[in-house]
Amino acid sequence: MISSVGELIQEKALFFYKFLRSPGQIGSVTPSSKFLARAMVEPVSWDEVNSVAELGAGTGAITKYIRTVVKADTRVLLFEKDPVLYRELRFQYAQYGCYRDACRLQYVMNQEKIEQLDCVISGLPFFNFPQTTRDHLLDEIIASLKDGGLFIAFQYSRQMKKQLAGRFDIEEIKFVPLNVPPAFVYVCRKRGGQ
Repeated sequence: MISSVGELIQEKALFFYKFLRSPGQIGSVTPSSKFLARAMVEPVSWDEVNSVAELGAGTGAITKYIRTVVKADTRVLLFEKDPVLYRELRFQYAQYGCYRDACRLQYVMNQEKIEQLDCVISGLPFFNFPQTTRDHLLDEIIASLKDGGLFIAFQYSRQMKKQLAGRFDIEEIKFVPLNVPPAFVYVCRKRGGQ
């Protein structure tokens, strides 16, 4: 138990340091809570998922929940821009493909020989990015998902609702108060399926 408490404190300290250095890229002062992580993975029918990408994986707060629900043969791609967090993810989740730039999602899928994703899970702080970057990321996500595929993203406000509604069918927006800061989980489906 002591080592897990120590690891948790170390993870929070690293995340806070990274936020202070680059708040526009990190988006929060602390990693996602277990309540937020659960809200992100619960809407997915994991027994039907053959390939999934997590964008902005950070310290792996959501990744560890993904690892508990995916099938043994599910292809998992992780994306994290911060070099320290990226190296830690590669070490902790060596069984998954780990990459630096979510803006190259289609390129990475090509390299990995993955045609389409069943699901994309995102912790990226979209509203912190310039509009051109947001548009590019959303284009990459839509192109990567199969028809009817899920895009699940958390944000700290409802400012992305209009933009997401213009590109996806929003099935649900869940409010997660037990997170710092409280978060909204957007459960979106790519049009063209089901």
